[in-house]
Amino acid sequence: MRQIPVDTTTAAVMVAQPPQPKLVNRQTGEIAIDRETGDKLATVDVLFVMNGQAEVISITVPESGISGELTMGAPVGLTGLVARPWENEFNGQKRHGISFRAVAVTAHSAGKAA
Repeated sequence: MRQIPVDTTTAAVMVAQPPQPKLVNRQTGEIAIDRETGDKLATVDVLFVMNGQAEVISITVPESGISGELTMGAPVGLTGLVARPWENEFNGQKRHGISFRAVAVTAHSAGKAA
């Protein structure tokens, strides 16, 4: 699957929705698992602001990659963020989009001691 690295060095990133388990099946509650590592996966919605443009994106991250308190509005750092274009067909209709995946989402402290 094609992966496009996303440069976040000039972006402001804040939590829009705290981490939630990424579900494979909403009816059964089955949580998605990373095929390579076996880690449970979660999604974190973040407000991504760069070059005067803001967008809320949903990022998939291993639960082990979540560190710090990720509360709404908290500034965060994204490690290893990649965009993955996808497409599929369901009932004769083609769908496509971009999914986002990160190695880690880390809370930043609101302020630093002088």
